[in-house]
Amino acid sequence: MLMAHPAVLRDLLERYEALAAQTRGDSAGSLDHRRLEDTAYTLCVITGFRTVGRAVEAARQRLAAESGPSSAPQAVAS
Repeated sequence: MLMAHPAVLRDLLERYEALAAQTRGDSAGSLDHRRLEDTAYTLCVITGFRTVGRAVEAARQRLAAESGPSSAPQAVAS
């Protein structure tokens, strides 16, 4: 399976979370809801999951793994 670049995945996840927070309010318009649906769909496609909850969880886990100590550059002894 193709894997999204961590920066793309992070941006998509942040956009989804921001839109989800926006649409919880009564003032959210249909355009906000449509953007949320589009972002949720893209997140599902990019992670390979059919439900947005599992897609969000997978994105968070991948980003956590990317930022973990094993992904840091290693010093090479001369």
